[in-house]
Amino acid sequence: MNMASIAVYILCIGLAWWSLQAFRFDVLLRNPKGAQAIMLQILLSIGLGQLVAGFFIQYLGLSMSFSKMF
Repeated sequence: MNMASIAVYILCIGLAWWSLQAFRFDVLLRNPKGAQAIMLQILLSIGLGQLVAGFFIQYLGLSMSFSKMF
C-alpha cells in the first residue's frame, strides 16, 4: 500500500502542476516568470496535490475497510 500511496501522491502533484499551468498568474503577480512565481506554483501544486491524494487514499482505505464491517 505504501508504494501505491507514493504513486498516488506523485500523480496528484503532477496533475495539480498541470492544471495550475492554465491559471493566469500574470494577472496577480508582478513578475510571473520569476523564481518566486515558480516557487509559488510548486508550493501550490504540492499543497493541492497532497489534498487530492489524501482524499483518494483515505477514500480507498475506508472503502476497503467497509467490506470488513459485514
